[in-house]
Amino acid sequence: MISNNNSIGFFDSGVGGTSILKEVITLLPFENTIYLSDSKNAPYGQKTKEEIIALCVKNTEFLLAKNCKIIVVACNTATTNAIDFLREKYAIPFIGIEPAIKPAALITKTKIIGILATKGTLNSTLFEKTSKTISKDITIKETIGKGLVELIEAGKLHSEEMNDLLLQYLNPMIENDIDSLVLGCTHYPYLIPQIRKIVGSKIKIIDSGEAVAKQTKAILEKNNLIKKDAKKASHIIYINKDKTALKNLIINDGIEVIEKDF
Repeated sequence: MISNNNSIGFFDSGVGGTSILKEVITLLPFENTIYLSDSKNAPYGQKTKEEIIALCVKNTEFLLAKNCKIIVVACNTATTNAIDFLREKYAIPFIGIEPAIKPAALITKTKIIGILATKGTLNSTLFEKTSKTISKDITIKETIGKGLVELIEAGKLHSEEMNDLLLQYLNPMIENDIDSLVLGCTHYPYLIPQIRKIVGSKIKIIDSGEAVAKQTKAILEKNNLIKKDAKKASHIIYINKDKTALKNLIINDGIEVIEKDF
């Protein structure tokens, strides 16, 4: 039986989804959380749809075994490839993450928006469907951020190699006069300081974190699953690889990190 005191579950192909975890904890500070970092299988963006679904099922089963009351699929690639399957297979509510191209389309003045995402997200049916809802007078410049997730997972967030890749991916979009940049991977918000140095102050950087946190709260309220008491929350991260990559991403001292093979 699902209890209000049960945890909110999260999973991602690695540590990137902690950017979503951070936003949820900020908005819902008394909620318990369990985060699953499937780092040994990162990145999902290079895998087939069938492989991604299989990994998502495995992650979901792990979180269900921990009695999670709701699951946030804290990964754009997993959402765009597997969220429909998960919702059909399991009765628990799922929160998905899509690249925020709709908000970008609403604010663009140049009518040109950039999106930096994984191959798995950009090639997905859901992304194609969402893109078709955007006005035809708006141009979307898509760029696959190949190698970015791997560097973040390896703890090379501020490396010269990372900066070189960002310059390679962002400069063509700047030259194409984008005024909004959508980050289509939950790993990428950790790159915002470096991205800002490259794109300057005039280009709006958009990620989905705050919107996902608000949606999580709304779904919990709708299903009467908000934690009733204000006792100190429990936060656990399970990671199936060395936890070194998490050391610069841990958002408070109250999070327990457990290395576990799954």
